[in-house]
Amino acid sequence: MESSDVILVVEDSDEQYTAVLRAFQKSGVLNPVARCTDGDEALDYPFRAGRFADPAAAPAPAVILLDLNLPGTDGRDVLDRVKADADLRRIPVVVLTTSESPGDIALCYRAGASSYIIKPIRFDDFLKKVRALKEYWFETVALPTNSA
Repeated sequence: MESSDVILVVEDSDEQYTAVLRAFQKSGVLNPVARCTDGDEALDYPFRAGRFADPAAAPAPAVILLDLNLPGTDGRDVLDRVKADADLRRIPVVVLTTSESPGDIALCYRAGASSYIIKPIRFDDFLKKVRALKEYWFETVALPTNSA
């Protein structure tokens, strides 16, 4: 992934979003980050609707980090809709949530999630997971380009 590729973080909690940004900073993630705070925004962003209709205001994300428990449209529904779209399904969706439910895990993988990461409570543990996420998704794998 190029350092100019956008990471879309779908997180309703300001505290959790701040933790993601801090972990990115400590891990050396330099990519621009876009944020959606509910499921409806999370659908508007990649589908270029509402306030995200202008592509300059909402560059296509290279990766989506998706919380499940969101106000409005639920994260599970966001995942279903993104993966059902022929143009968007290529975008890796990494579920980043507090849910440890085996049902949620199975449902997300069936729906096409690329990974499922359970957010730990302690920041040091969260930082370890973000570093692993960075190493794998941002440095190891080859992702399709936005024009592919």
